[in-house]
Amino acid sequence: MKKLHKLLEQAVNNRASDIFIIAGGMLSYKVSGKIDSMGDEERLRPEDTDKLINDIYQLANRSLEQYMKNGDDDFSLSIAKLARFRVNTYFQRGSKAAVIRVVSFHIPEYKELAIPEEVMKVSELTHGMVIFSGTAGSGKSTTQACIIDYINKHRNAHVITLEDPIEYLYKNDKSIISQREIAIDTNDYLSALRACLRQAPDVILLGEMRDYETIKTAMTAAETGHLVIATLHTKGAVNTIDRIIDTFPSTQQGQVRIQLSMVLDSVISQQLLPKKDGGMIPAMEIMHMTPAIRNMIRESKSYQIDNVIQTNSNLGMIAMDQSILNLYKQGLIKKEAAVDYAVNQEQMDRKILV
Repeated sequence: MKKLHKLLEQAVNNRASDIFIIAGGMLSYKVSGKIDSMGDEERLRPEDTDKLINDIYQLANRSLEQYMKNGDDDFSLSIAKLARFRVNTYFQRGSKAAVIRVVSFHIPEYKELAIPEEVMKVSELTHGMVIFSGTAGSGKSTTQACIIDYINKHRNAHVITLEDPIEYLYKNDKSIISQREIAIDTNDYLSALRACLRQAPDVILLGEMRDYETIKTAMTAAETGHLVIATLHTKGAVNTIDRIIDTFPSTQQGQVRIQLSMVLDSVISQQLLPKKDGGMIPAMEIMHMTPAIRNMIRESKSYQIDNVIQTNSNLGMIAMDQSILNLYKQGLIKKEAAVDYAVNQEQMDRKILV
């Protein structure tokens, strides 16, 4: 247990985002997007990872039953005066392994994270659906936490969060916040979402939309006067919209296009880029609904949406590559990062050379 405490403290002190406990490799962590050894020169053996992961479960006061039965598990734990940790345990090549996400007790100030004011305007909405998209580790949860925290400090509302697992913890301020963890406070996202519609919510934070039933219920919630903030593991507004529609059976997709075009307010897609001086900074694509985009969704012409985003910066919209280019021009990221993370790398390379 002493070794586990030491590595968790080391990760927090070095501002690591993730810790990797995998047999055959070094005990490692990710700092500013780069994976480094935590100092031990010996590679972990299966018995080493077994001991560390058993200690994690003991520290979390959690049974290994689900992990041993299913082969993976997802939960969170807190260490007083240190941090919260989101833990994903799994088996690889027959041995126990884990990736631990470090989550601060303190919800960071959105300005410190360089989250655009345009994104924070989501906190002012009273109804409709806003989707945050991006790959795992792109900072979606932190951005959403900043928005919920802002609502909590500035609005009188009942906010219900449905998470798997709970990451950031909120203290009631001007709002009342109910945080429900999947598999502990409720069975699954769908049943929790259906139940929360009877719990007088003003804002619903949906950690993940995994199937068409959940998406359908979320759209209905947005349609009936709630603000629904949801997450999808997709890249870009167009892919997000297509993914939602493709989740439904073909016989329902026409109706879904109409419903989505009415309830969707914004799609915000983000990724984290390494800063020149260390740390990470978000690049964000922002799409707001306009009459033209609503028609494109209804008429199955979502491939035209990118052009609307690029030509409507006056409405607060911005394409991913333009967001990245702006970070480069501000001197916040290197050319290599700008090109590597761009959607159109050749075009980005040409724009930087100009």
